[in-house]
Amino acid sequence: MNSLLTDRLGRPLRDLRISVTDRCNFRCRYCMPPEIFDKNFQFLPKTDVLSLEEIAYLTKLFVKTAGIKKLRITGGEPLMRQNLPYLFSLLNEIDGIEDIAMTTNGALLPKYAKELKENGLNRVTISIDSLNDEKFRYINGRNIGVQKVLDGIEAAKDAGLQVKLNMVVKRGMNEEDILPMAKFFKDKDVILRYIEYMDVGNSNGWKLDHVISKKEIFSIINKELPLEPVDANYTGEVANRFRYKDGENEIGIISSVTDAFCSTCSRARLSADGKLITCLFASGGHDLRDYLRNGATEEEMIQRIIDIWSNRHDRYSEERLKNTDKRQIKKIEMSHIGG
Repeated sequence: MNSLLTDRLGRPLRDLRISVTDRCNFRCRYCMPPEIFDKNFQFLPKTDVLSLEEIAYLTKLFVKTAGIKKLRITGGEPLMRQNLPYLFSLLNEIDGIEDIAMTTNGALLPKYAKELKENGLNRVTISIDSLNDEKFRYINGRNIGVQKVLDGIEAAKDAGLQVKLNMVVKRGMNEEDILPMAKFFKDKDVILRYIEYMDVGNSNGWKLDHVISKKEIFSIINKELPLEPVDANYTGEVANRFRYKDGENEIGIISSVTDAFCSTCSRARLSADGKLITCLFASGGHDLRDYLRNGATEEEMIQRIIDIWSNRHDRYSEERLKNTDKRQIKKIEMSHIGG
């Protein structure tokens, strides 16, 4: 219908990230600290969560509205959602969708990777923040050993999925693992991406001095494994790409804090409870679920999506550094929108 739907800053809507659950089998300290997300924490009631069929229907509307071609399934941990392979089969049937990816902690991939691939999943991004087993157990807050994730990486590759890895880097947590991670995965046929520690949500105790910058990360690796920049694959790619000078593989650095990319952000997020979220750092979302369940027509749903995106003006990352000394703004937790 409208492949040129743009927001108030002229940014098109190109990619949709869909959270299928707010639950996770990890309690990573920069996302779902175990002290807060404990046994008494109230997760979304099942009745509040979009059904798989509702997710597929809303996705069709985004395709019709904006010509979206790329999807990413997130959580929480998406593999905690029952019958997830069925969702991929539904999404794979939508005309216009060219690429379906998923972000996961990888621990459950040995069980599901083959079935996910068979049902239409193309790529996975797997989170892994250290190769040191003791440290990894501490970071994930569940005493889960790093081998579980390494097994998940191999299961994904064996299933024929493309694999990228994400390492969140936080000062005082794992900065000494930056170089060992690069060395270990350099020849493993996967792309490792480093992510500056971000202030998503309000639970992780974010402070600016916890951030290891893109410049620091690059310097640490480049001293021993010389790097050279590589052009972006497409406009709006979030990671700065760097190739090893010996020609083997590449890394990426995602620098939302020190080198914001708001100006080219073309991503919308659909939360597990059916809210359209226009920025990773938003304080709230725009309801789609209740409109749908209350009988809105397809035309009415499409118009609501158009109205929300065309009024979007978010650029939080560009504004962040001006406001670090001010009262913290309430933001949606990472576990609701999956990054």
